[in-house]
Amino acid sequence: MNPALITVIPVYNESANIESVVAEWAGCFKAEIGDFQIILLNDGSKDNTGEVLARLAATYGAALRIVTKPNSGHGRTCRMGYDMALGLGAPWVFQIDSDGQCDPAHFHDFWAQRNGFDCLYGMRTVRDDGMGRVFISFCCRALLWLVTGAYLRDPNVPYRLIRSEPLREALRKVPEDFDIQNVALSLALCRMRTLRWKYIPIHFRARRGGENSINYQNIIKLGFNMLRDLRRVR
Repeated sequence: MNPALITVIPVYNESANIESVVAEWAGCFKAEIGDFQIILLNDGSKDNTGEVLARLAATYGAALRIVTKPNSGHGRTCRMGYDMALGLGAPWVFQIDSDGQCDPAHFHDFWAQRNGFDCLYGMRTVRDDGMGRVFISFCCRALLWLVTGAYLRDPNVPYRLIRSEPLREALRKVPEDFDIQNVALSLALCRMRTLRWKYIPIHFRARRGGENSINYQNIIKLGFNMLRDLRRVR
């Protein structure tokens, strides 16, 4: 039988965080759902993330699916996870990040309201991750609106629960080589006018441990590429 929920978590150099992230989210899913699977995609980590994931696989068994892949960046790794989740047949797909910023305390609200909606997106109303990240989110939202006319409150939020069929349809409209897949996916979903969509306020925590791999020069480059490539999102 297919699990009721598959969660996609891209992982890059998160040996300091991933064990606690899996523990708290597995506990949350067990309490709320019981029938779930987590896909952890190791995106070419250079630390000992792979060793930690191997230990987690032995501990959690079939509840975890570990994927080791060459580095392709956060966006394309998310896309690979979405495609895998759809192939496994779960009716709902959830995506979070691996750094401990996504708080399971909010998941009850998402799961309890799912039957009335097709997309439930977190909206980071309280953020502990610094003004630099807040500014990046603002720029992403503003540029997306200026270029496409679509206003999305938090287009790159990594806390999103999506019904599988709308997700499948939206991904058909997003090229696989698009770097910032989460923004492109948000845009494609937004253009599906019949979708029932809801934002749920969330508290976005500070990183639990380790070092933030954010590279502002790379983000600027990705931002320019996004503006160039948004026309390819149907």
